[in-house]
Amino acid sequence: MAKVHPQMPAAVPPPPPPPSDSCITSRRETFTLWMKSLVIQGNGYTVFNSDGEIVYRIDNYDKKCSSEVYLMDLQGKVLFTILQRKLHVFGRWEGYKCNGSKADSQKPCFQVRKHCRILGGGSSCEVTVRPNEAQSCYYRIQGLAGKSTFKIVNSEGGVMAEVKQKQTSSGVVLGDDVLNLVVEPHVDHSLVMALVAVCGLIHHRM
Repeated sequence: MAKVHPQMPAAVPPPPPPPSDSCITSRRETFTLWMKSLVIQGNGYTVFNSDGEIVYRIDNYDKKCSSEVYLMDLQGKVLFTILQRKLHVFGRWEGYKCNGSKADSQKPCFQVRKHCRILGGGSSCEVTVRPNEAQSCYYRIQGLAGKSTFKIVNSEGGVMAEVKQKQTSSGVVLGDDVLNLVVEPHVDHSLVMALVAVCGLIHHRM
């Protein structure tokens, strides 16, 4: 059976915490998303970098599609707290960036609103990111209903990140819970991982 990541090292100590600016790089990065928690009977996902090292994770001890989840690095440091706000139709998800051990509970770093396109069976989400009080950025998550493939694009239509079902080097397609994520240069990896988590919650995958 094909491995989730064929280069995953065996029985090695965890790598040291990454530097604070390592969430943004000047080159395109490829990750493997395993839509499973490392915790037995838990829900969430685990993210491997191109060297097979675990770099992000969500371990949800409560229940599937919880209204509150935490994006962490390998050492368990919380990077984003993601909350679902109930609305009458589709709902809204908010992400609070954590500084140290606490999240800024007053000002969400991003908001995601879900929309549906009846024709073609597709779906999309509107994303508003506020890195500071004076600035707002607008993105869109574009995908197909019932599919694992989706893109995160900026307001000009440029692709920031793309998720597809993972294939091995020999062309074997892995299970639908093993995905390939490509993040373009100068894009915050942790923000992308948080938006991927929102997609997982929307589609009841974690």
